[in-house]
Amino acid sequence: MDQHELINTIYNLILNPATRDWERKLLSETKNRLEDGSRLENHLSKIESDLRPLALRGNLTPDVMDFYNLITGNQTVETTFDMDDHTVIDQAHQEVAIFAGGCFWCMVEPFETHDGILSVLSGYTGGTVASPTYDQVSGDYTGHVEAVEIIFDTRSIQYADLVELYWQLTDPTDAHGQFADRGERYRPVIFYGNEHQRKIAEVSKQQLIDSKKYTKPVVTAIEPASIFWPAENYHQQFYKKNRKRYKKLEQSRRQFLFFQRLLGKVRSRFK
Repeated sequence: MDQHELINTIYNLILNPATRDWERKLLSETKNRLEDGSRLENHLSKIESDLRPLALRGNLTPDVMDFYNLITGNQTVETTFDMDDHTVIDQAHQEVAIFAGGCFWCMVEPFETHDGILSVLSGYTGGTVASPTYDQVSGDYTGHVEAVEIIFDTRSIQYADLVELYWQLTDPTDAHGQFADRGERYRPVIFYGNEHQRKIAEVSKQQLIDSKKYTKPVVTAIEPASIFWPAENYHQQFYKKNRKRYKKLEQSRRQFLFFQRLLGKVRSRFK
């Protein structure tokens, strides 16, 4: 990438509404210096140094993280999700399910790798603002939760199977988030699309309550589905694009759930 192409890349990041203010400030300063004819290597070195602390923690906004990987030579997996492919095309044998259970990054692979799952889309639902952005939702300004919308083939897998899998992926006793993800946008919700789904979800939830697996109340909400807004493309297929970061997040969730279930088994045995 030559200096002109680099300036254009930085300019697009500055205009990107998802770029944070402090990131925009660093990018604007770098762009101005480059346009003044300053040495490319010096200013790339400076902005790399400024971005590095948050880049190493994975806390840059995704497009700025891509820019950081570009200037440092880090390799990332490029996976573009075609939103047009996420469509019900066979009304007789395909159905939609929507689940919220913490960060949607960790809710895709467990469903997507099951037979009968045709497509899994990360997005936002349950709020009051049309076409919300990630920054709006993450700031708890819209009332949305992060969720996944699943298109599945009813000849291979049933809605009840998906609900059962959902319980295995979440902590149904935490109404204010999931695991390390805190805030209303991470609350656990089963969104039903019709009366049939509502009955299955409510019966399944009652069975979970009756099992006495948890000492705390089961608080997962069951709510009617509303408009599902797709998340930005960089959120789609996160487990494929960012394998190392995903594995850390998924491992943390798995360990929490393992010990939670272990305690449940110990309590049942003593009873």
